[in-house]
Amino acid sequence: MKPIYILIVALGGLAVIAIGGAMWMWNQLEGVAISPMGWLALVLGIVVASAVGGGLMFLVFYSAHHGYDDEIGS
Repeated sequence: MKPIYILIVALGGLAVIAIGGAMWMWNQLEGVAISPMGWLALVLGIVVASAVGGGLMFLVFYSAHHGYDDEIGS
Protein backbone atom coordinates (compact mmCIF):
# COMPACT_ATOMS: atom_id res chain seq x y z
CA MET A 1 0.00 0.00 0.00
CA LYS A 2 1.39 3.40 -0.99
CA PRO A 3 2.22 5.85 1.80
CA ILE A 4 -0.17 8.47 0.39
CA TYR A 5 -3.10 6.10 0.82
CA ILE A 6 -2.06 5.37 4.39
CA LEU A 7 -1.88 9.13 5.04
CA ILE A 8 -5.31 9.75 3.51
CA VAL A 9 -6.89 6.94 5.53
CA ALA A 10 -5.21 8.11 8.74
CA LEU A 11 -6.24 11.75 8.26
CA GLY A 12 -9.76 10.71 7.30
CA GLY A 13 -10.00 8.60 10.44
CA LEU A 14 -8.77 11.48 12.58
CA ALA A 15 -11.33 13.80 10.96
CA VAL A 16 -14.14 11.33 11.68
CA ILE A 17 -13.02 11.01 15.30
CA ALA A 18 -12.76 14.79 15.72
CA ILE A 19 -16.18 15.44 14.18
CA GLY A 20 -17.77 12.63 16.17
CA GLY A 21 -16.21 13.89 19.40
CA ALA A 22 -17.34 17.45 18.74
CA MET A 23 -20.90 16.30 18.02
CA TRP A 24 -20.93 14.12 21.15
CA MET A 25 -19.71 16.99 23.33
CA TRP A 26 -22.25 19.38 21.81
CA ASN A 27 -25.05 16.92 22.57
CA GLN A 28 -23.88 16.70 26.21
CA LEU A 29 -24.67 20.39 26.72
CA GLU A 30 -28.14 20.69 28.18
CA GLY A 31 -30.41 23.50 27.07
CA VAL A 32 -28.17 24.55 24.21
CA ALA A 33 -29.54 24.05 20.72
CA ILE A 34 -28.44 25.14 17.30
CA SER A 35 -30.96 25.94 14.59
CA PRO A 36 -30.79 24.52 11.06
CA MET A 37 -29.59 27.94 9.86
CA GLY A 38 -26.85 27.77 12.48
CA TRP A 39 -25.74 24.38 11.16
CA LEU A 40 -25.79 25.78 7.63
CA ALA A 41 -23.64 28.73 8.69
CA LEU A 42 -21.24 26.40 10.49
CA VAL A 43 -20.87 24.09 7.48
CA LEU A 44 -20.50 26.99 5.03
CA GLY A 45 -17.88 28.58 7.28
CA ILE A 46 -15.87 25.38 7.34
CA VAL A 47 -16.15 24.92 3.57
CA VAL A 48 -15.20 28.52 2.78
CA ALA A 49 -12.29 28.55 5.24
CA SER A 50 -11.00 25.25 3.80
CA ALA A 51 -11.35 26.55 0.24
CA VAL A 52 -9.46 29.76 1.06
CA GLY A 53 -6.72 27.82 2.84
CA GLY A 54 -6.45 25.31 0.01
CA GLY A 55 -6.42 28.07 -2.60
CA LEU A 56 -3.66 29.94 -0.80
CA MET A 57 -1.58 26.78 -0.46
CA PHE A 58 -2.10 26.11 -4.17
CA LEU A 59 -0.83 29.60 -4.98
CA VAL A 60 2.23 29.14 -2.77
CA PHE A 61 3.19 25.88 -4.46
CA TYR A 62 2.35 27.21 -7.93
CA SER A 63 4.50 30.28 -7.36
CA ALA A 64 7.42 28.23 -6.04
CA HIS A 65 7.16 25.66 -8.84
CA HIS A 66 7.12 28.23 -11.64
CA GLY A 67 10.02 30.30 -10.30
CA TYR A 68 8.09 33.47 -9.37
CA ASP A 69 9.72 33.42 -5.93
CA ASP A 70 13.20 33.44 -7.50
CA GLU A 71 12.51 36.64 -9.47
CA ILE A 72 11.77 38.63 -6.33
CA GLY A 73 14.98 37.63 -4.57
CA SER A 74 17.31 38.77 -7.36
